[in-house]
Order: sequence, then C-alpha cells, then structure tokens
Amino acid sequence: MNKTETFFTPEEKSIFFSEYKKLLRNLYSSLEKEDIRKMRILLNEIVSLDCYGRDRNGINGLVRNISTALIATSEIGLKRTSILALLLYRPVLKGAINLDQVEKTFNADVTLIIRRLLKTSDLYARNTVINSENFHRLLFSFAEDVRVILIMIADRLCLMRMGKQLKEETDRKRLAMEASYLYAPLAHRLGLYTIKSELEDLSLKYMDNKQYLFIKQKLNETKRSRDAYIEEFIRPVQEKLIQSGLVFDIKGRTKSIFSINNKLKKQQLEFEDIYDLFAIRIVIETPIDKERSDCWQAYSIITDMYQPNPKRMKDWISIPKSNGYESLHITVLGPQNKWVEVQIRTVRMDEIAEKGLAAHWKYKGVKEENGLDEFLTNVRAALEANSNNPMDLMKEFKMDLYKDEIYVFTPTGELIKLPKGATVLDFAFSIHSKIGSRCISAKVNDRNVSIKHILNNGDSVTIITSPTQSPKRDWLNFVSTTKARARIKQALREEAAKTVDFAKEMLQRRFKNRKIDLEEPVLMRYIKKKGYKTVTDFYLDISEERLDLNQIIDQYIELDKKEKEAFEHTEVRSAEDYITTTEVEERSSQQDVLVIDKNLRGIEYKLAKCCNPIYGDDVFGFVSTQGIKVHRTDCPNAQELFTRFGYRIIRARWSGKGDSGYVVTLRVTGRDDITIVTNITSVISKENGVTLRSLNIDSVDGIFQGNFSVMVRDTTSLTILTKKIKTVKGVKAVERLNKL
Repeated sequence: MNKTETFFTPEEKSIFFSEYKKLLRNLYSSLEKEDIRKMRILLNEIVSLDCYGRDRNGINGLVRNISTALIATSEIGLKRTSILALLLYRPVLKGAINLDQVEKTFNADVTLIIRRLLKTSDLYARNTVINSENFHRLLFSFAEDVRVILIMIADRLCLMRMGKQLKEETDRKRLAMEASYLYAPLAHRLGLYTIKSELEDLSLKYMDNKQYLFIKQKLNETKRSRDAYIEEFIRPVQEKLIQSGLVFDIKGRTKSIFSINNKLKKQQLEFEDIYDLFAIRIVIETPIDKERSDCWQAYSIITDMYQPNPKRMKDWISIPKSNGYESLHITVLGPQNKWVEVQIRTVRMDEIAEKGLAAHWKYKGVKEENGLDEFLTNVRAALEANSNNPMDLMKEFKMDLYKDEIYVFTPTGELIKLPKGATVLDFAFSIHSKIGSRCISAKVNDRNVSIKHILNNGDSVTIITSPTQSPKRDWLNFVSTTKARARIKQALREEAAKTVDFAKEMLQRRFKNRKIDLEEPVLMRYIKKKGYKTVTDFYLDISEERLDLNQIIDQYIELDKKEKEAFEHTEVRSAEDYITTTEVEERSSQQDVLVIDKNLRGIEYKLAKCCNPIYGDDVFGFVSTQGIKVHRTDCPNAQELFTRFGYRIIRARWSGKGDSGYVVTLRVTGRDDITIVTNITSVISKENGVTLRSLNIDSVDGIFQGNFSVMVRDTTSLTILTKKIKTVKGVKAVERLNKL
C-alpha cells in the first residue's frame, strides 16, 4: 500500500496488517474473485486523498475501520457485502468516491447498505433526540436493514475499546453514556450478550473509573480462593455427569463488573456480601432432539447433589427469552453453605447466547420459533426462504419489526412515535389534547399542510392552532391513533352533554309554564314510542329545533291519559327488571370417566378453567406443575401449549356416560324486553337434565345481553338447549363462553 510509512505509526502499521490478514481469512469463503484487488486499488486512492486521516483525538480512521470490520466478522458474523459497505462508507460520506463508483466496482447491494448508513448517520447527527427513550427504536426504523444496526454496534464497540485514546474526559463520558444507554440494549435485543457485557463494563470504566477499579481489584484479590471453590464445586458434579454418559464442558465464569456493580447498588451490599460473583456453566453436546431431556437430566443430577433454591430457578428452555436466549438457571447450596448459580445449556444454545443473530443464521434449520420475538422470527423466515450463503442472506431482508410505526420531530427536536398512516391531527393530539382540539393546520418540513396530511418518518412538524377551533365529527374519519379518537369522542360527548342539558332545561321550563307535572317514566316511554334509541338523540333534536316543544307536551299529555285509563295495560319493562322467582338448584358433580394417554384410568386430573371442558368435548391433557389439566382442543390457549410445551401434551378422551353435571355459561343477546328472559328460563326449566344455576342480565340502548349459567350432562344436551334458546322470539345469538 502506498505511503504506509507516513500514514501509519509503526504500532498502527503492525495492528493494521495483522487485522487485515485476519479479516481476509474470515471473509475468504464469501469474497468474489476480484474483490481484494478492487478494494486495494480503492483504498490506495482513498488514502492518498487523506479521507482516512486522523480525527481530532489522533485515531487513525483506516485502523479504526479495519478493527470495526474484524469485530463485525469474528464477533457478529457479518460477511462480504456488509464489510465492503463498512469500509467504503466513510470515503463516500467525505466525497472521496461516489455511490456510482461503488456500484460499478462491486454491486448495488453494497451501495444500498451505504445509503442506509448515510441515512442513519444523518439522523444520528440530530443530537436533540439522542436523549429520547425511543431512539434505539428510531434507529431500527430508519436503518431498515439489520446489517446497518450490527455495523453500528461493531463500530461503537471498536471506539469504546479505543476509549483511552480520547483526549477529553467529557468525550469519554459521552461515549460511555451512549454505549450504556443505546448500544448495549441494542446488542442485548439482538442476543449479542458478550458484546453487551463488554459495552457495559467499558461504560462503567469511563463513567465511574474509581468504582470500576475497586471491583476489578476485589475480583483479583479473591481470584485464587474463588478458583479453588469453583474446582471444589465442579469436581463431584463432573464425575456424576460423566457417569451418566453426557458429553459436556463445565467451567466457572466470573460475572461482569457492570452486573456486580448493579448488585452492590440495588441491594445496598458490601462486596464481601455478594454470594454470586460467578456462575458455573455446563454446556452439553447433544443432538437437537435430545436437548431438553439432557439438560433436565443434568439438572436432576446437580439438584440431587446440592439443595436448590426454588425461588431462583429460571427455565428459559421451555420458554426462551424474546431474543432467542435459551438456558436453564438454578441456584444451589454448594460447599461451605454458599449459594452458587448453575447455568445448563447445549452447544447450540451457548453459541446463540454468545453470538446472537449470527448463531441464529448458523442454526437456521433448527425450530427456534418458541420464545422468539417478531423480529427474530422474521429473520428466520428470511433465512428459510433461501438456502444459499446464510451469512450474507440479509441483503434483501428489511426489518419489519417496526414497519407499522413512524417517528416524527417537534420543533424542539423531541421524538414522537406514531402508527404508520398517522396524520397531522394525530400528532397534535399526541402532544396535548388542547393542541389537538384547536389544530387548524401545520407546517411539515417548513411546508404548509392540512390537518389530514399523512406524516412520514423523520418529518419535522409545527402545529398551527386557533382559539375558535373545536373537534368535528368528521375528524374521526382520518385520525388513526387511539388517543386522538378518544379525545375527539370525549370532546363531542361533552359538547353533546351541554346541548342536552340546555334542551332538557328548555323542556322542563315549558312544562312548568304550562303547569304540568313532568313524570320521568312517562317521558321515557314517550321517547321510546317516538322511535329514539337514546335519550340524547331526543334532546339533540330539540336543540336543533327538529321537534316542537308544545307538540311534545301535547303528545305527552295524550299518552299519560291513555295509560291511566287502560288499567289492564302492562308496563313495558327492560329485561334488567326480571326477578328470578324460583331458587337456583344446585347439583353435585361427580367425576366422569376420562381416559388419559394409553387407556389409563383413575388418574387424578382437573378441568381447565380457561376453556371449561364438559363431557363430549374434544379434549387433551396437559402435564402442569399442579398435575394433569384437561383442556378443550379449541381452547384459546391450545395453540400456545402445543407450540411451547408439546412434550407435556398427552392424549385424553371421555369414556362411559355423561351422567354428572357440568356447568356452562351461555351468553344470549337479543331485543330488550322483559318477556325474553321469562321465555329463555322457561325453555331451560323444561329441558330434561338441564338446571339453571344463575343468570346475569344487562341491557344498553335496546339491546339485551344475558349470561345464563346452566348445568348440563354433556355436549349433546348443550347443543339441544342452545338450538331451543335460539328459537325464542327476540333472541339474535347464543354462544358458549370459555370461562364461567
């Protein structure tokens, strides 16, 4: 390379060529034939333009880039396209080369990543939003491509490792805060636990060096005794595990300085009082189909030897963490009565825990859906769609995790998160209800727009208000946020309430002027007779002068007179007025025969409350910590139970006859009338083998809804009863509820 003697110090030259060789070894399988030659020509040209010159701290830009690229390949797993984009991003940013040159030399995908890096870099320059708690989500949204986030994490880790080269203490602290607040959580979310821990430790080192050095010194002082204790703990465990036939690796790992510091602060402890400074990790080499059984076998061996603490048991094998982490954590009472944390996992689980996303790519053929959040599930789907190079498959994969969200800025740079498709009015209500209610227009990126204008990612929005503006009903047609809709409806209700109160006062005053006593029940019947669904609609018509007050009073007098003259008239009442005239019969339930698994009878079980199965339902058994629970196959939780805990599912079927009673709740909806309840209860009482246990009635705006708890023998009698209730006049729907 030209001018290396003047461009590098001797130390930098040694570092650069050493890491450059490692980088080429890492990329060897993914590089194309001419890549190295093309890259060498470009780098010579770029270096001659001083594009990779030293920054204000004296850090060599090319050394930093190569170090970042090495982290991205060896510690994260990125390959050719991402690394080429990483190395060429800075020259493009500084104008040494353009995107057309990059695309011509390599391909459009390298250019695409550079564009996304430039877009994210531009966003990152808006320092006003760095403090937002949603900033890492914003990065996800803007970057679109997971490779961009991974490159940024690699770059930040590289800079943190070079932290001692920063001249200003304030720069070091700002970098440390950013890494702790933003990049460590990002690394955690992507399952990069090793990188996350290092970022946290380095952050503590720069932000509170005294505390960092104190813990580090204490760990060094106790290392000999700690190692001796670990050896004492491991030796007998190792012997037992070997005897069981398991193939494994076992070692003790000291916890990170950052996590130890957190314990000191949260639990207000002295260093000597922390019992779990280290964890024992057992990594089992086993086929995928035996992973769980082998992990639980190791668990059984350890808990037989050492007393476990049930409160500190964490099973992330049955239910993995949202970022794919799988492991079995237990805390046991070891020698000298000291509590020791033991982590049990397989080689696959350990690699995923250490390398996160890169390991997911490697194990793309493994069923890892259990516990993965939507992001990693989508990554997996993208990998499954292609069987080519898994490390570079991400070139067509866009992050859809936050596809339904956008981020926009207030004039002061504050970040506001909104759903995709949100309008100026949604934005106004997200700031404050009063601003939303008085919004008349806005300036988006210094351009005047209406309140209906749909916002895009990164828009800067200034709301324009007027004291005479108030919410309109048609606003509900173009807002998309729950908050905006709720506030608009609330404002409309409040306005309607004022109008109703005014109309009600007018009507009462007119009754008083004509010296007529206004009886509320008669007025309600009059309103219903006029065809109004709600009282509010009646008073709104009065306020808008669609009804004449004198005519209302004349018709009211006529109705009142007819009712008093008709002695045999039965008052129309709501179904809510229904009073049960007979006591609810209680029936004792006896356990019917349920055959579990392979014709096993007499096994204790419980009927699951989440779906309330009865005799005749298609059912399955689930082995829980409280014994066997029987669920309906159409239970709301069935899919999750089968997906996450398939190994706990056992077959179950009914046997004999359904002679004992099962309680079922039926929800009946229909037209509101007192007779509907009478007719339904009559049907229930006449049905052989069916008993009404309780009922709960409600009615709103002429719609009746009742929950009837009945005791039935089986699904056949329930089906017959349901059909008969549906024939009752006024009944619109009958459905069986899962829960009682």
